[in-house]
Amino acid sequence: MSASLYRREVVRELLRARGDLLGVAGLGSTAWDCTAAGDSPLTFPLWGAMGLAASIGLGLALAQPRRRVMVVTGDGEMLMGLGSLATIGVQQPANLAIVVIDNERYGETGMQLTHTAHGVDLARIALACRFRAASVVREASELAALRSAIHGGEGPLFAQVKVVDEKLPLVLPPRDGALLRARFRRALLGEAADSA
Repeated sequence: MSASLYRREVVRELLRARGDLLGVAGLGSTAWDCTAAGDSPLTFPLWGAMGLAASIGLGLALAQPRRRVMVVTGDGEMLMGLGSLATIGVQQPANLAIVVIDNERYGETGMQLTHTAHGVDLARIALACRFRAASVVREASELAALRSAIHGGEGPLFAQVKVVDEKLPLVLPPRDGALLRARFRRALLGEAADSA
């Protein structure tokens, strides 16, 4: 693969000065990456539901069309939820970006190779599913343009970010699902969350 990007640096850069950007963090490592960048009530980390991060992001983008939504997920989870790319392509949410942190490994089950290690190109799949733009990001010099597109470009957008295969210390978000849901609702809806 010969990647030169490091996952936590990538996620930190994409979330830097995020404003009111809403985030969905996929199962496992990407949830830990988002938490390491700064645990925020505007990020909804998935503790389960493997394969559903993009679908949850789609629902959020459709429900909140005036807010930008970024899903950060891994290659293993995205491979499990490929059908969601077709649904996103049909719905065409202009405010949605899907970022796949691709280390070509199943990090949760022992670092086995995923299909992306064997040439499966998720960005081309996204383009075939009618995403407005899709790219494979390999260099730090490409991150500024990706960040700009996520925060202000017209979606749906897709980026497959190739990162170094590494095991990192866990930086866990809260594990209480009810707490995560309640704090995300409050961050999203303000005082209306308490009366809804």
